Amino acid sequence: MKKVYLMIMLILGFTISSCSSEQSLQEYYIASAENPNFMSFDLPSSLLDLEKSNLSNSEMEAVSSLKKLNVLAFQKKDTNEADYQAQKAAIKLILKDDDYSELMKINTAMGKATLQLKGDDDTIDELVIYGDNDEKGLILVRVLGDDMNPASFVQLIKAMEKSDFDGEGLEKLGDLLKG
Repeated sequence: MKKVYLMIMLILGFTISSCSSEQSLQEYYIASAENPNFMSFDLPSSLLDLEKSNLSNSEMEAVSSLKKLNVLAFQKKDTNEADYQAQKAAIKLILKDDDYSELMKINTAMGKATLQLKGDDDTIDELVIYGDNDEKGLILVRVLGDDMNPASFVQLIKAMEKSDFDGEGLEKLGDLLKG
């Protein structure tokens, strides 16, 4: 009984502290790197192997604006349900900030996801992809770059379709998604 009480107090304390401090997404990434339930890594844009593809000028411009992807993934297990719920609530609270504009919501058999932008209509500071599945866990991806704009993302997707990217280096993420 004491363990349940302690867990409830821990979650309540975390929720209250996260509400009052208005933690940024960058601060959340740094704090979560110490949590053993999270897997955190940065992917340079060069990992996508887009430079070798036969790209148009507009596609090359979109690729050159992309710098890196920050990935934070939480693998849910029976033993970390309380932490999963607390992390999920904390991320959603951060993404409700006025700095982020929701682009779209996606509901699939694999879970729910949202795409959000930070920036204005002409220049995007970052694109945030957040997804969760109550059986497998959650993933948070920050796409960072220079002078990114919404039209660039369409070009970037086209460029990725032309690339020889085979997923090398993403084995841990693949293992997480498999459960």
